[in-house]
Amino acid sequence: MSPVRIDHAVSSGTFSLDGETHEVDNNIWVIGDDDECVVIDAPHDVGDILAVVGWRQVKAIICTHAHDDHVRVAPELRERVTAPILMHPADKPVWELTHTEHLWDVDLEDGQTIKVGGAALKVLHTPGHAPGAICLYVHDLGAVFTGDTLFKGGPGATGRSFSDEDLIKESIRSRLFALPEETVVHTGHGEDTTIGAEKESLGA
Repeated sequence: MSPVRIDHAVSSGTFSLDGETHEVDNNIWVIGDDDECVVIDAPHDVGDILAVVGWRQVKAIICTHAHDDHVRVAPELRERVTAPILMHPADKPVWELTHTEHLWDVDLEDGQTIKVGGAALKVLHTPGHAPGAICLYVHDLGAVFTGDTLFKGGPGATGRSFSDEDLIKESIRSRLFALPEETVVHTGHGEDTTIGAEKESLGA
């Protein structure tokens, strides 16, 4: 059996909300072994994602939240790889801003575990950037995938529709800062960081 690993690429496109559109680069994260994997988020281009997946079976497409730059090609990817889309149901109103004709397949719940390639991904509900924002903690890899909840340098953006600054800080302090300080933080945009470094930046 091949070891579980993290594969990564960057995809470029746009993010639109509240009447504004911005150019953005999104991280694509794929976790698995040589045979199967899960895809975290489905940003701008299906081809970019499939290039990371390769010939592996995709077990699930997991959405950290439903902003358009994270779910835009999720329905198309679902058709290409025949895998379910998983999302926290609290993000339904955000999802509907992008997809009115397609739904996701499976509701994520706080604390549930998704297994792939011998590793377990634990779902942490971390609302604030979006009501259904989640992070995925993989103990075996010493890593957490934070979407837009936590970046290198601090919390994800708030101030737009469906977001809450106090709530995102509470989510980070109560859920993410409970993880080991050496845990590597793989973000939705930009560079990696660690839980310990971000504790320092938030003064926690």
